[in-house]
Amino acid sequence: MSQKEVQIGIGGRTFEVACQDGEEQYLQHAASLLDQEAQVLVTQIGRMPEARMLLMAGLMLADKTAGLEEQLKEYDDRLSALQAELADLKSRPAPEPREVEVPRIPEAVTEAMAELAARAESIADTVEELKAG
Repeated sequence: MSQKEVQIGIGGRTFEVACQDGEEQYLQHAASLLDQEAQVLVTQIGRMPEARMLLMAGLMLADKTAGLEEQLKEYDDRLSALQAELADLKSRPAPEPREVEVPRIPEAVTEAMAELAARAESIADTVEELKAG
């Protein structure tokens, strides 16, 4: 692959940097991250020597990176614990089926209700005939 010269801006200064062909986007993104930290320094402290600005901005990024790496390790540990728990749960035998009693209406009650419904319909029919007649 061929090398390509790319101009990047950090802390209000322009630098020309070489990178492999196709890596320009990555370089621009990395430079943008460094520039964000440098801009904080320039805003807080003002103009400073180039080497000091780059060093301080790099250290600020390294601090953020260390924090993210620590978080990532915590998430990895938590993920491992959850995966182990899941594997344990999957390896256990299925629970024994339980018998569940469902209340049943006795047949005598069902028959009595049907008889009551038939009587109620008969009474309703009689009332309708008396009204009509």
